[in-house]
Amino acid sequence: MKRRDFIIKGSILGISVATFTYQSCRSKSSESKEKQQSNKPAFEVRETTLDDVQKKMREGAITSKELTQIYLERIKEIDRQGPELRSVIEVNPDALAIAEGLDKERKEGKVRGPLHGIPVLIKDNIDTADKMATTAGSLALSDNHASNDAYIVNQLREAGAVLLGKTNLSEWANFRSTRSSSGWSSRGGQTKNPYVITRNPCGSSSGSGVAVSANLCAVSIGTETDGSIICPAAVNGVVGIKPTVGLWSRSGIIPISETQDTPGPMARTVRDATIFLGLLTALDPNDTAMSNQKRNALKDYTSFLKADGLKGKRIGVEKSLLKGHEGIDKIIADALDVMKQHGAEIVEVDVFTKIGKLGENELKVLEYEFKDGLDKYLSKSNSKMKSLKDVIEFNKQNEGKVMPYFKQEIMDSSEVKKRLDSKEYKEALNTNLTKCRAIIDGTLREHNLNAICGPSYGPPWTTDLINGDHFTGYGLTSPAAISGYPSINVPAGFVQELPIGITFYGAAFSEGSLIEIAYAYEQATHHRKEPKFLKA
Repeated sequence: MKRRDFIIKGSILGISVATFTYQSCRSKSSESKEKQQSNKPAFEVRETTLDDVQKKMREGAITSKELTQIYLERIKEIDRQGPELRSVIEVNPDALAIAEGLDKERKEGKVRGPLHGIPVLIKDNIDTADKMATTAGSLALSDNHASNDAYIVNQLREAGAVLLGKTNLSEWANFRSTRSSSGWSSRGGQTKNPYVITRNPCGSSSGSGVAVSANLCAVSIGTETDGSIICPAAVNGVVGIKPTVGLWSRSGIIPISETQDTPGPMARTVRDATIFLGLLTALDPNDTAMSNQKRNALKDYTSFLKADGLKGKRIGVEKSLLKGHEGIDKIIADALDVMKQHGAEIVEVDVFTKIGKLGENELKVLEYEFKDGLDKYLSKSNSKMKSLKDVIEFNKQNEGKVMPYFKQEIMDSSEVKKRLDSKEYKEALNTNLTKCRAIIDGTLREHNLNAICGPSYGPPWTTDLINGDHFTGYGLTSPAAISGYPSINVPAGFVQELPIGITFYGAAFSEGSLIEIAYAYEQATHHRKEPKFLKA
C-alpha cells in the first residue's frame, strides 16, 4: 500500500539476461542426463498461460511435477542468483510432492479445474498450515507457523493448485514507516524490478508482481489496502485485480484494515487473472465483509472476456491526471484513442481530486484498524508475538537487523489508538465510506458510466533505501481502496524501458464490466512485454 502520500503530501494521492530459460539455466551435464531419461522437449514457461499449460498436461507433454521443477529452477537461477530479484521469500519444500499427487489424480481421470497442477505463489502475509512460516516479511514473526490455512489457501488446495512458495513484500504490507522502501523486508531483503533491476517494484505485493512478470510462477496472489496490488502490477508490467472488498475472503491473512483489505489475483494476461478470480469467491462465514452484505459473486467470470467488450461502453477518465509526465500523457492519450476506435465513449470526470480530501481520515482509519486487527490475529497465532506492542518492542531490541534503513513511526502512531468504538474512529470511517462511495456512485450515475480510468502510477523510481520511495504524482488507487470497490490494472505501454499501467475501476461488484473493458483493451493493444532484467 502506498502510505507515504498520506503523511508527506497530506492527500491520497547493460548486460541483459532476457534469454534466461529453463533450458539455458541447466548445466550441460544435467541436460545430458535428462536427455537420457526422457525424449520429451523442455517446456517453455516464459509467457505461458493457464490454457497453454492445461493443454500440454492433457496431451501428456508435461506433468505438474516437471512444471513445478522448472519453476523451482528458475527461482534458484533468477531470483536467488543472476539478477537476484528477491521476489520469493520462501519455497515450499512439499511443492514437488503436491504436484506428484495431482499428476496421479490426472492419470486417474480426476481434473479439478483450470488450476489443477498449476504452481502458484502467494504473498507472505497469508497463512499456510504447512512447513512455511507466515511473517509479513518480518523477523518478528519468523516463528509464526499457522495451525490452519487461510480460507483462500484452502480454496487453492481444493482447486488443485501447487502451492509453490511465498513472495517477498514491503514489510508489514508497508504499514511500518513513513519513508520505507517498497519491496524491502527484514526477512527477504529488497525486491528488484525485473525490467530494470535498480528500479523499485512498488508494493506492498512486490514479490507477487515481480514473480509473475519474471515468469517464476503461472499466477500469484497479492493483497491490497490501498495500491498494493495495482501499483506492483503496473510497474512490473502485469495484470492485477483488486476485487470488491468481500469478494475474496480475508480470514487467515495478517491484517491492516477490516474495511479496505482484500487479496486478489496477479497474472500476465487478463484471461488468466479472470480465471483465477472466479475460483476463490466462495462465501466465508467468518469474514464479516462477506457475511454482512449482499454479494454479487460468480464462480466463473470468463463469460466477460469479450474482444468487443469496449463497444457501447461509457468510460470516465480522470482529467486531473491527463497532464503531467509527457511520456505517460501520450500513453493515456493513445489508450483513450484505442477505446474510442473500439466503440467506447470517453467522458472527462474529476473524482480523484475530490477523493483526495479524504486522505487524512483514511490514515486515521487504518491506524485504528491495524492495531485492532493485528492484536486479534497475533493473540491466536503460534508466534511469541501476541500484540502490536510486542512487535514494536521486538523491533527496538533488534534494531540493527529490523530497522537499518527506516523505523516504525506508523506502528508507533497506531499503538496509541483506542478501541474501534471510539468516537474519532467512527466519525473518520463514516466520513470516508459515505463520501467516497457517494462521489464514485454519483459520478457513475450522472454520466451513465461503466467505469472510470486513468494512469495507474508513474514509472518505477530508483530504489533508495535511505530516503525511501519517491512517487511521481500519479497513483489512481485510493478511490477504489477507500470505497472498497474493484479495480483492474492492465499494461498500457512503456516510458523508455519502464512499464506503465492503466487502471479501470467501478461500483461495488462490477468486476464483470471491468473485465470486459480491460480484456478488450488488452486484446486491442498487447502492451505486455517480457522483462529483460536490464542493469540500468
